[in-house]
Amino acid sequence: MDNLAVLVPDLTKAFIETFQMVGISLACAALFGIPLGLFIFTTDRGLFFENRVVNSVSGFAVNIIRSVPFVILLVLLLPFTQIMTGTTIGPVAASIPLSVAAVAFYARLVEASLREIDRGVIEASNSMGASPLQIIRYVLLPESMPGLLRGLTVTAINLVGYSAMAGIVGGGGVGDLAIRFGYYRYQTDVMITTVIALIILVQGVQSAGDYAAKKKDHA
Repeated sequence: MDNLAVLVPDLTKAFIETFQMVGISLACAALFGIPLGLFIFTTDRGLFFENRVVNSVSGFAVNIIRSVPFVILLVLLLPFTQIMTGTTIGPVAASIPLSVAAVAFYARLVEASLREIDRGVIEASNSMGASPLQIIRYVLLPESMPGLLRGLTVTAINLVGYSAMAGIVGGGGVGDLAIRFGYYRYQTDVMITTVIALIILVQGVQSAGDYAAKKKDHA
């Protein structure tokens, strides 16, 4: 326990870095993942922006990013991270590959949520003269909102795990602290504390996401 008392400032800093990485990348996932998922869905066969070539290319690009293990993606994007942030070290720099992975991951969850909507609802709206943008705003997004929130929750939890790997390239965070002190220095109490804290964090995110999705289900 003496180790923990000494490491309180480091633990606090590590959690701040983790929240920073997850917060930035989750915001990017919502900001870019939803439009990308909508784009992939609406360019599919039988929908109002149908374009098989564009749909295949965009889907293939997303699949490529998702198929690359995150540790490898971290290294591959180091030059891009350097250009975007001017450094490859720190939580902000680590947020670049985290955001890329999160956008691709969430875009597929958005697409899956949209595919659960009854096509008859879309066809009925179209037959009533609603424009594609009106259908997206008043039909697709409201109908898929519970699924979008659940998908965002899953993305946030995955990002907590990914952020632990960001320590490999100097991203910091709780995972980096656990490896440096709990593993390399054999301070088991530090490792256990960080694991318990991450479990509590993940449970909190899951509960908040489930609550928000249920509220939208009953709305």
